[in-house]
Amino acid sequence: MGRPAHLFVDISAHGFGHLAQVAPVLAVLTARLPELRLTIRSGLPTDRLQSRIGADFTHLQASSDFGYVMHDAVSLDLAATAQAYRRQHADWDERVDGDALLLHGLQPDLVFSDVAYLPLAGAARAGIPAIALCSLNWAELFAYFFAQDAWAATIQRQMLDAYNSAKSFLRVTPGMAMADLPRLRAIGPIAALGEDCRQALRAQIGCRSDERLVLIAFGGFDKQLPIDAWPAIPGVRWLVPQAWQVKHPGATAFEPLGRPVADLLRAADAVLGKPGYGTFAEAACNDTPLLYLRREDWPEQDFLIDWLQVHGRCREVSAADLLSGRLRPVLESVWSQVAPPTPQPSGADEAAAALLPWLTRVGE
Repeated sequence: MGRPAHLFVDISAHGFGHLAQVAPVLAVLTARLPELRLTIRSGLPTDRLQSRIGADFTHLQASSDFGYVMHDAVSLDLAATAQAYRRQHADWDERVDGDALLLHGLQPDLVFSDVAYLPLAGAARAGIPAIALCSLNWAELFAYFFAQDAWAATIQRQMLDAYNSAKSFLRVTPGMAMADLPRLRAIGPIAALGEDCRQALRAQIGCRSDERLVLIAFGGFDKQLPIDAWPAIPGVRWLVPQAWQVKHPGATAFEPLGRPVADLLRAADAVLGKPGYGTFAEAACNDTPLLYLRREDWPEQDFLIDWLQVHGRCREVSAADLLSGRLRPVLESVWSQVAPPTPQPSGADEAAAALLPWLTRVGE
């Protein structure tokens, strides 16, 4: 028998949506290849990775991308982002050499990235096949914000060259257009399906059967809401991040409940967040209504919103209503919607099928 296949996975720490896309794919792969060796590079904490990835893995605590510098969950710092890209690409060849050297030493059979382009360039230089997966790519977003700047052309070309060096770019549904990626392959939605813990969760927090739970999840970026000042909404309870230290009588921190986020989302009567792949796809596939606050000038969000308006129940909430807690009308509106057919998260199986041939050739 040959050695176990080795997969190097690079997961962006720009929010939690990239992990939400990768984890179900890894679950399918490790079910098919129980001996699969996983090396994961990510700036996300190890316990966050473990909460989504059931298999054993070696964690390299590092980030090979930064995506965009954020003021908060919905606001970009474009000046700081431009500086960060110029710094990253000032010594681009050396960075690629560094990743190639790392990968040459690790000797993975395949590199799998969501959605950093540096490991793709490093894999190409090291002669290792690579596949990318995401609903977006940094090159398309970079062009949206910076293409008009004289300094941006070289950087954008290096980004596109890196993405196009991959054997395939698996664009998850819903996703951006990505017209500049000729090796694009569209796949279905990827979403974790929660276990049905609705009754057990309500018993755990002492929630009456006629009360509705709303999960607040802004996906890996700080977006502190003034919940303590919100008026009480009879019949509504809030599940909130523990770090916010909320004292509102109708709020409960969700982390101490010890339940996976997907289970909480499925058990909730609604989720409140920003346009982001993980929250939108999981809300639709778990048949949970969603309220969203639009992000400032984020081109991916229109693809997500258009898809969710067809495949889920959703309503936009204004910043003013969110700050004041005037949420009863929008909640009643989204709860009155007729639920469309629940989309099936076929993307994880499709992505795993694209990766498996590169991992089953080991020892041939």
